[in-house]
Amino acid sequence: MCGIVGLYAKSDRIRENLGRHVGAMLTQMGERGPDSAGAAFYSQSDAASKVTAQHDSAEQIDAVASSVEENYSNASLKRRGSHLVIESSSTSSEMEAWIRSNFPQVRLMSAGERIEIYKEKGHPSEFVNNYALNDITGSHALAHTRMATESAITTSHSHPFSTGLDLCLVHNGSLSNHNRLRVKLMNAGVRFETDNDSEVAAGYLTWRLSKGDSLRQALAAALRDLDGFYTFAIGTRDGFAVLRDPVACKPAVLAETDDWVAMSSEYRAIAQLPGAENARVWEPAPAKIYTWEGDMNGEAAA
Repeated sequence: MCGIVGLYAKSDRIRENLGRHVGAMLTQMGERGPDSAGAAFYSQSDAASKVTAQHDSAEQIDAVASSVEENYSNASLKRRGSHLVIESSSTSSEMEAWIRSNFPQVRLMSAGERIEIYKEKGHPSEFVNNYALNDITGSHALAHTRMATESAITTSHSHPFSTGLDLCLVHNGSLSNHNRLRVKLMNAGVRFETDNDSEVAAGYLTWRLSKGDSLRQALAAALRDLDGFYTFAIGTRDGFAVLRDPVACKPAVLAETDDWVAMSSEYRAIAQLPGAENARVWEPAPAKIYTWEGDMNGEAAA
């Protein structure tokens, strides 16, 4: 099953209420994935980097926060659930390396300039409430509800998966060649944290982008190299993309108004958005790449 939602804001009133809208959409998808939930939010930041760290133990997160404050006087910290978002003038690579060296037991959920990822075991409605998603503002977001079929029910196995700077992926479906592809990508230097097939898809895109592909080129290559059935939603620094496999047996809906672009596994999630009754609604075609990207003022192109 699993459920995907995505929202790209084209107006200030959506950006200012991004978390509230995404939370309402995600709650509607709870029946498709009651095991866990997660969300990636993108927002403007004055810092050079933004890194999200996570640990189930509050004491461990307290220790990370204290050490960051001691060693990085210019860093700002934000706690949300079991996650700690660190904004700093250091580069993402420097901050990642420092955390891995000093706190190897802490998970790194995301890194970049604008992305922050939160995910947790449990029902999506609990996740929305416990993580106070209503308070989050930003330019765009992706979220996912999971029914585990390919790997364990843990926080780290939950979606979204981030394997590159400001890049994340959520997935509804299953890949058949992920084990062989994982070995190839690891040999190419891609780092994996779980055995989830969706993380391999994210790692594949990271690898293609590192070779100089545009996002569209990377997704076109994915149609050739990824076997299985899937609906992907991919978050980037400036927007998101949607791709279904050539058979397209997993459900997906897209909709657009002057204020937003939205996608979901079912229309009922999109129906929570203001103006949904007047939106242009369509089913994304098989093997067709859809992208919406733009500046923080909401200029978008598909």
